[in-house]
Amino acid sequence: MKTNILLVIATVLSLEATAQSDTTPLPHREGTGVDFTIAADFVNEYIWRGLKCGDVAVQPTLGVDYKGLSLTAWGSYGLSNKDDVKELDLTLAYNTGGFNIGITDYWFSEGLDPDARYFKYDAHGTNHLFEANIGYDFGPVALQWYTNFAGNDGLNKSGRRAYSSYFEASVPFRLATVDWTATAGVVPYASTTYDTNGFAVTNLSLRATKDIRITDSFSIPVFGQLTGNPSSQKAYLVFGFTLQP
Repeated sequence: MKTNILLVIATVLSLEATAQSDTTPLPHREGTGVDFTIAADFVNEYIWRGLKCGDVAVQPTLGVDYKGLSLTAWGSYGLSNKDDVKELDLTLAYNTGGFNIGITDYWFSEGLDPDARYFKYDAHGTNHLFEANIGYDFGPVALQWYTNFAGNDGLNKSGRRAYSSYFEASVPFRLATVDWTATAGVVPYASTTYDTNGFAVTNLSLRATKDIRITDSFSIPVFGQLTGNPSSQKAYLVFGFTLQP
């Protein structure tokens, strides 16, 4: 199965590189300030905030941005394991200067609703999870705080809604023609969402990204990431690439 997946990916890359010069670019309206994003990541493992969420996956992105206000759809779909949970996230965000704020609606194919209905928002029977985030990018370091406020959130030690939260600091730098990001993330209190019994360091990661030139007008960003989760005593090595017109 994995061999077939690699063959499919290689074929896609070949077709993309060949068709790039013949592809008509998306229309751009001068002076509108509207930016569109269409992309897809392919990864050998889906690792999120130090937690493993799946095996080989394709993760498409579709987004629109106007003067810092953006609406983005992101998903993850397993390619090698049919039991991997499917995910579809919608994020409404606003960025100005280094400041950012946003709300994300996560939907999973597993949860409180055994029929996995997307439009079921019953507080005690939904597969949706709603999260708010706020952060600031200072340049040398970026700080971000996330808190779940509704939907299928985890529980605390008392068996009540945990309002599960996560805080991380990331430091970007460039070394040997490669873009790097070092990240440290913590869960401040007990939550079954992150499988923690209290304050816990769940994400220590180092990510490297480099563009691989295919033709004069087309390149593929390739990335690798080493992630450790001291709380769960797990470690992961992720490889992936991005296709974007």
